[in-house]
Amino acid sequence: MSQERKGAATFKGNPITLVGPELKAGDAAPDFKLNKDLLNEVSLSDYAGKVKLISVVPSIDTGVCDAQTRRFNEEAAKLGDNVAVLTVSVDLPFAQARWCGATGIDQVVLLSDYKAKSFGQAYGVLIQELQLDMRSIFVIDANDKIQYVEYLGEMTEHPNYEAAIEAVKKLV
Repeated sequence: MSQERKGAATFKGNPITLVGPELKAGDAAPDFKLNKDLLNEVSLSDYAGKVKLISVVPSIDTGVCDAQTRRFNEEAAKLGDNVAVLTVSVDLPFAQARWCGATGIDQVVLLSDYKAKSFGQAYGVLIQELQLDMRSIFVIDANDKIQYVEYLGEMTEHPNYEAAIEAVKKLV
């Protein structure tokens, strides 16, 4: 049975329930299965040996999520080939591909948690009431240990971009 964290965050000031554990720096990164497109899945092992910055957004078609993904796309080009920058949402792969094409995003890999929402549950970001993943940031080292975590308290706020980028830079 999944752990529920009632009132762990808010959406426009209203309490929401997050499903799954609250991960911390030092924890082993849970494995995941996410869709790269409709048929092809990826897991944590597909990024073995790389530092991973995982940016989680509720829906790519909203203002803050759009800005968050664009910001990490800009930063990704400066971080080098040993860093994988992933954006995770429950948007369908079609919507993610359309958005990337329309915005010219080419450094960040968009991955979908739409099928089983297993990433959301494993990383403690699945919003029970909305069935979306809560905005959050995870930096995972090349040995799959979490080095930085930011769970946002309010879904509509921006993450601390600078702290996440600094956490990645310390690992490369």
